[in-house]
Amino acid sequence: MHNTSSSSIEFQNVSKNFGSFHALRNVSFDVKEGEIVGFLGPNGAGKTTAMRILSGFFPPTSGRVFVRGIDMSKHPHKAKRAIGYLPETVSLYPDMKVIEYFRFVAKLKGVPAHELNGHIRSKMSFCGLLDSGHRLIGRLSKGYRQRVGLAQVLVADPKVLVLDEPTTGLDPTQIKEIRELIRALGQNRAVILSTHILSEVSMLCSRVMMINQGQILANGTVPELASCLKDREAIHIKIKDKGDQARALKILREIPGVEALKVAEEVRGETFISFETSPERDLRPRIMKLFVEQGISLVEIQRLQLTLEDIFLGLLKDGKLGRRFP
Repeated sequence: MHNTSSSSIEFQNVSKNFGSFHALRNVSFDVKEGEIVGFLGPNGAGKTTAMRILSGFFPPTSGRVFVRGIDMSKHPHKAKRAIGYLPETVSLYPDMKVIEYFRFVAKLKGVPAHELNGHIRSKMSFCGLLDSGHRLIGRLSKGYRQRVGLAQVLVADPKVLVLDEPTTGLDPTQIKEIRELIRALGQNRAVILSTHILSEVSMLCSRVMMINQGQILANGTVPELASCLKDREAIHIKIKDKGDQARALKILREIPGVEALKVAEEVRGETFISFETSPERDLRPRIMKLFVEQGISLVEIQRLQLTLEDIFLGLLKDGKLGRRFP
């Protein structure tokens, strides 16, 4: 047993190489019981590799992984018993009824026969599946199949949950329902979920780890991450006539302090422009004056706090690797 930490999950200097490709580079982090930690990064950043190492799917090239104090390399079966793993693509048996599938999973996971029905019923109830017990899995919606996946992860009552892109492919209503389930699960477990959806993290997670190219960029709460870019703000501009876009961009490029200028998608002919700047000087009056002089159809101009996406892109740009917050 590893007893120097109260963490439910602990990565110590974990690296993973596939030939000459470095999927993870010296990654260290921990997750405690009662925490929902978001593992955030673009596709190919190393999220799924970390999830698979944590679930015992394959070993790291170097470094150590502990699950509730158990060394995964020395006691893999014992460590894995503490983990519930939901992969991005849930493999279910489409020709089985939901209740049959849960009985099968419960027997595999060693639930005693005399506890089987009550145990299964409680997991189905928690995941909102009591009315679906006699339906074929193959006829369930994607949202309900995801519920089945979550419920089967819970059958052995794991204290550590590893969720890989848990809301991928769901509609907005289903996403909300799965988020609420995960939030409830995180009250007395350690939960780590990987995602590339930035809003997911800010709505659900108590802490964020940002990863890119196999390295941890930053690790902290959303406000803590925002604090490292506290000297930045975003200005959002909406212009009515798409034909004014080129002139608007030319004016903005010539104003000192305008950085990271972006044109967003156009809606109903309107164009959205955004940029970053220092909050010390409000550039809006100057921009409005110049746009009026040039006859540009300005609809809206507003100052906004940086979003999680802005923070992530800012950290990528600044190369602030390994930033850890107290």
